[in-house]
Amino acid sequence: MTTADPAELAAIFEATVDAVITIDVRGVIERFNPAAERVFGYGRDEVVGKNIAVLMPEPYHSEHDRYLASYHTTGRRRIIGIGREVEGRRKDGSVFPMDLAVSEVALADGRRVYVGLVRDISERRALEHEVLRVAEDERRRIGQDLHDGLGQMLTGTGLIARGLARRLATDDSPRASDADELVQLLAEADAYARGLARGLVPVELEARGLADALDRLADQARRLFGVDCTAEAEPDAPDPDATAATHVFRIAQEAVSNAVRHGRASRITIRLDGHDGALRLRVADDGIGFPASHSVALTVPAPVRPGADRPPDDRGMGVRIMHYRARVVGGALAIGPDPAGGTIVTCLLPVRHGSAP
Repeated sequence: MTTADPAELAAIFEATVDAVITIDVRGVIERFNPAAERVFGYGRDEVVGKNIAVLMPEPYHSEHDRYLASYHTTGRRRIIGIGREVEGRRKDGSVFPMDLAVSEVALADGRRVYVGLVRDISERRALEHEVLRVAEDERRRIGQDLHDGLGQMLTGTGLIARGLARRLATDDSPRASDADELVQLLAEADAYARGLARGLVPVELEARGLADALDRLADQARRLFGVDCTAEAEPDAPDPDATAATHVFRIAQEAVSNAVRHGRASRITIRLDGHDGALRLRVADDGIGFPASHSVALTVPAPVRPGADRPPDDRGMGVRIMHYRARVVGGALAIGPDPAGGTIVTCLLPVRHGSAP
């Protein structure tokens, strides 16, 4: 086996397009390549010899040394050898999302170092946010067209049919019953179209828009799935902007669907309230439960920050999308078992009045 030339390794380190940082077992930065300088805005002379926490926002900044000590003592991994999405802090204090992969390396002199590969994913997150926004705008447009276009056409046609049915009945026409049936079918089609429109535009820009949408969601679950589903909202719950409210509704919608389809629940409770100045959605069910080993704890500092751990995807794409929706509005999602049985889905997000996230 050929021994790597140190000069070659140094050249590779310098030329790597991803940020590469090495630290010792105490968390002190030893190497900082040019890509890392571009990502974080520091020159290597400014950070080499300092603790890696200088590149982290809270709460990671305060927790990092404790995490390293815990890993050395217990061997329990949260990032090392696994990789995850976290947040970094640039020299100017700005916080950005990044993919971080950390490897532990044993050197020939017996020392251990940790090598971190960092990729700034700010543009990717912005693009994902924009794609989701465009999709919601298109959904809203279709819903509005259904309501204002098809719905009104069906209503008008129904009125004409009702008048015709009355005239046929007055004339004792044998076709009067057919006209009555037509009136009924048009009324059902009108109700169906307006129901579709409400599903596409669930949160109205008015008082109790989100609370009323959750009430309709609970009613729909009772009618379609035959489950005991209730929704309640505290009167003083923070009021999110329209974009955040729509994302919260979609999270609740997916949580209810999962409770029925995967959890085989018979009772579901949707609750909206305030929690430490943030809006909290809580969907609890009495189904078969969510495996404790797959749970994701909701550990969000105040104010709430994006970047919570991603829940395992054992229940399909829906869980991943729920987590993503929470993240794009600056919140966090937790999924775990209810001690009383069943599953609890919690979404916690800050409220920014009158502006999109």
